[in-house]
Amino acid sequence: MKLSPEIFIAIRYLKARKKGFFSLLTTLIAVGGTTLGVAALVITLAVMSGFQNDIRDKILGIQPHIVITRIDGEAFKNYKAVEEKIKENKSVVNFSPFIYKQGIIRGLASSASTGIILKAIDYESENSIVNLSKQITVSDTRFDGKTIGEKSIMLGSEIAKTIAVTAGDEVVLMFPGSFASMPKMYKFTVSALIHSGMYDFDSSLGFIDLSEAQKIFSMEGEVSGISVHTDNFDKAVVTAAKLQNSISFPYRAKAWIELNKNLFSALKLEKIMMFLILGLIILVAAFNIISNLLLLSVQKSKEIGIMSAMGFSKFSIAKIFFYEGIVVGTIGTILGIIIGAGISLFLKYFEIFKLPQGVYYVDRLPIVIMPSDILAVAISAFAITVLAGIYPAYQVSKLDPLEAIRYG
Repeated sequence: MKLSPEIFIAIRYLKARKKGFFSLLTTLIAVGGTTLGVAALVITLAVMSGFQNDIRDKILGIQPHIVITRIDGEAFKNYKAVEEKIKENKSVVNFSPFIYKQGIIRGLASSASTGIILKAIDYESENSIVNLSKQITVSDTRFDGKTIGEKSIMLGSEIAKTIAVTAGDEVVLMFPGSFASMPKMYKFTVSALIHSGMYDFDSSLGFIDLSEAQKIFSMEGEVSGISVHTDNFDKAVVTAAKLQNSISFPYRAKAWIELNKNLFSALKLEKIMMFLILGLIILVAAFNIISNLLLLSVQKSKEIGIMSAMGFSKFSIAKIFFYEGIVVGTIGTILGIIIGAGISLFLKYFEIFKLPQGVYYVDRLPIVIMPSDILAVAISAFAITVLAGIYPAYQVSKLDPLEAIRYG
């Protein structure tokens, strides 16, 4: 491939710096700064994307893609009619009715008690939506994996620790009664413990059989809401909007990302801020490129004058130094991406850093290299280095050829 004279001279200038140690050093610093900034960005974004995906997977391991409830919080009197409308949506794979109640749970053999959010479900339907069976850490011998069981409850691992119970132990559930009446109390056996990896869920959630809850709370033929599983969790917001139009008032369809909006907004903001902060390293490297090119223009001032005398236009000479900046920036960007991706993969598969699982619920760094992140880093780094080459090129174009030859 035939190179243009400007690109050829730019590459020759870059190679010729090996003869001057100081000039070579400034070039290496410029390339190294860009490489360091790009590599740091790639590694950081891979770790943050990993945490974000890990949190998403854990949430979807205990929450459905879409939850349908009534706006006024009342029970569904005729939820079968709502289910018929849900079936009409082609994106819906499965659905499961549930009942939500809040109460207090206490271990029968201990005095420890805590609040609980009780979710009454049809185990097989719910398991097909959130795969509860994979989250069971320990179960009672009577648990058959098909139903939770009569007078049985599945507890989050953290809430079980709080009240000092395990599978097979008995607990007491207490719910407020009507005004000025004694609270209602029921004895249940712990059929299994669940570990979702999300502390908020594991420390507050319990599951009982739907038919059992309908008897206890006098809700025969009624439910609190319906969990919906779709064919694509990324499009759950769109599907929820379509379901909302179908079921209309007073029902409300909310996607999983809307139910956890604050959490994912915070993660997204944190990722953007880290991108901007670490992007400053590339910006500093851009100033190194500027100073490097200005130094080169001083060293090559006589040659610049000779090129002008030979017929090179000011624009062509400016392009030589502009291309030089692009070459330095491109080399740094490519090396940074290679090093950053390499370190990220090394951390992913060799598990060098161990994390306290009690704090993060993961024992290693969750690394995910996303092509969109790599592309964003590459474009940003390249854009900064391109801009860095404009000023030195402009300064070179202002040099007077006679003065350059005379004093160069």
